[in-house]
Amino acid sequence: MAKKRILIVDDDPDILDILRLTIPEEEYEVVQAEDGQEALDKVYERPPDLIILDYVIPKIDGRAVCQKLKKDVLLRHMPIIMLTGKGDVKDKVKGLDAGADDYIVKPFEPEELLARIRMILRRSQMDLDAAPLTRLPGNVSIFNEIDKRIKSGEKFAVGYVDLDKFKVFNDKYGFAWGDRTIQQTARVVVKAVEKEGGPEDFIGHIGGDDFVIISTLDKIDRICKQIIQEFDKLTPELYKPEDLKKSYIVGKDRQGKSVKVKLISVSIGVVTNEHRKFTHVAEVAEIGAELKEYAKQKKKSNYVKDQRK
Repeated sequence: MAKKRILIVDDDPDILDILRLTIPEEEYEVVQAEDGQEALDKVYERPPDLIILDYVIPKIDGRAVCQKLKKDVLLRHMPIIMLTGKGDVKDKVKGLDAGADDYIVKPFEPEELLARIRMILRRSQMDLDAAPLTRLPGNVSIFNEIDKRIKSGEKFAVGYVDLDKFKVFNDKYGFAWGDRTIQQTARVVVKAVEKEGGPEDFIGHIGGDDFVIISTLDKIDRICKQIIQEFDKLTPELYKPEDLKKSYIVGKDRQGKSVKVKLISVSIGVVTNEHRKFTHVAEVAEIGAELKEYAKQKKKSNYVKDQRK
């Protein structure tokens, strides 16, 4: 089992040393930052499973770091333990108001901190069915959400979002680059739904480069168009200059032969109950997969909505 990753943030080297000695390296992977900006950079580079964050740190203080992360849809579920000075009641309150999940006062007992770390990680794992890379709701939540819409009898639209030619891209640039691309895609999807969708809309991450959006009949087209528009703006940032200039990369097909593959694009298959009735989630998923494959045949970012009756 992979170690849980913990980011410790403090500008006091003695505190960092104590934290490193307290957190057993055989159980956890520990990384550190000495100011708020470095902390944010490391979170965006590779989100940890937990942050231990000092309230008073340079550049961006702990409260502001916490607020920024809790406003991010992809990161808001990441637990944060705030470190505060002894007797600083206002700091504790402000830290909790900013979204911190717990706090501990310095100087702290190592055993107490370790117990809180284990408790919060255990609670976080139980509370959240989430894709590890994006922190978006995972397959169980997606199934339950579609099932709920079916049983309600309301009209709904489910968009299955997928990146085209991602495997070759991932093989060419490596998993770390591929993971960043998936995270950036998740942000595009989230922002599109925030801009064009409604408060009851849902976003989930099936896994890999596959996402799901659930919205209403009147909003789904605008959401899909916004995703396509913003993803196509993002595409040039995903490639090295020499590959971008060529507008293709060289990869291998399923037979292992070298092939030229065009730049990555996004395809969306949209399933609705406008003209048909569903009784099971599997029916929605099956039609969504068909539509997505049809959309991929167009060789550019686009979406296809089911119009069959």
